[in-house]
Amino acid sequence: MDFALNEDERAIEDVARRFAVARLAPFAATWDETAYFPVETLREAAALGFAGIYVKSDVGGSEMSRLDAALIMEELSAGCTSTAAFISIHNMASWMIDRFGSEEQRRRFLPSMTTMERIASYCLTEPGSGSDAAALKTRAVKDGDHYVLNGSKAFISGAGVSDIYVCMVRTGEDGPKGISCLVVEKGTPGLSFGKHERKMGWNSQPTAQVIFEDCRVPVANRIGAEGEGFRIAMAGLDGGRINIGACSVGTARAALDEAKAYVGERKQFGRAIADFQATGFKLADMATDLEAARLMIRSAAAALDRRDPRATMLCAMAKRFATDTGFRVANDALQLHGGYGYLKDFPAERHVRDLRVHQILEGTNEIMRVIVAREMFRQ
Repeated sequence: MDFALNEDERAIEDVARRFAVARLAPFAATWDETAYFPVETLREAAALGFAGIYVKSDVGGSEMSRLDAALIMEELSAGCTSTAAFISIHNMASWMIDRFGSEEQRRRFLPSMTTMERIASYCLTEPGSGSDAAALKTRAVKDGDHYVLNGSKAFISGAGVSDIYVCMVRTGEDGPKGISCLVVEKGTPGLSFGKHERKMGWNSQPTAQVIFEDCRVPVANRIGAEGEGFRIAMAGLDGGRINIGACSVGTARAALDEAKAYVGERKQFGRAIADFQATGFKLADMATDLEAARLMIRSAAAALDRRDPRATMLCAMAKRFATDTGFRVANDALQLHGGYGYLKDFPAERHVRDLRVHQILEGTNEIMRVIVAREMFRQ
């Protein structure tokens, strides 16, 4: 068992790190402050292959692995958490079309998605169904060669700006077997958007409701067969959980590096606060926990790559541990800054705000425990 990255993986990591340092980190605070969605920067990331990470190459994808994606997301998130997380969401939507779509659908949608000429959102959550995703109510009724959609989706990243919405809708009975997956394109009559949500963090990407009012979507835009939508959604979330955990590790790593630099310079009681044993112990625990989280994320990613039957459980374990750890490390980094950590002059408070939602999305960490417990009893 070799935990070292190979030459290709180190090269991928290096490209992502250089991009994050040059094109994300210098602008992250301004994007957060002004709620600016950096579309052109996203397209620069796409030019490096980061918009179709695990999409096949015949439609412009990079055909990389889930482990490669984890490396990329950790590095990008160290530059800007919110922007990296949106790239992950776009990749999840692209992968669903690539993995479950027809050849016609792949060639119609993916070439413009892998360049981010067209940006994608993933639409599962509804105002009345969050953790209980199989209870979604958005209804799609077939009318000739179209579906007529009525309902709404909540907390959708990119809503109103994205060009493609990969949506889970109810075409049949109650429960997971009645859910299908449809691609809804921006400009479709009957598609509209709610107001932009005012959020604690993730401010460099817009979030709003997606609303369907007699919205007519071609049957040709259905991904997979009727009734397969929930399975498609859950398959996408395994990878999404790895990515969001990797984003937590990357941001927490940045927070730790900043805290280490700060305590080396800040003096109290006549000496640098780094010289106090309590500070050293705190930093040691932060670094240890972060390394454990990174190993869990990479192990889960490798399991997903090799189609390990335990992959869903390992992804849930890694997501829960890494997002809890990432938030705790960032919060401890803020504490080490003292009162300065609470000021927007320092990035510590932004890291805390951005990371908090990672414990909620892609399945709450309580749901991760449900998944792990369920899978344990299946073995």
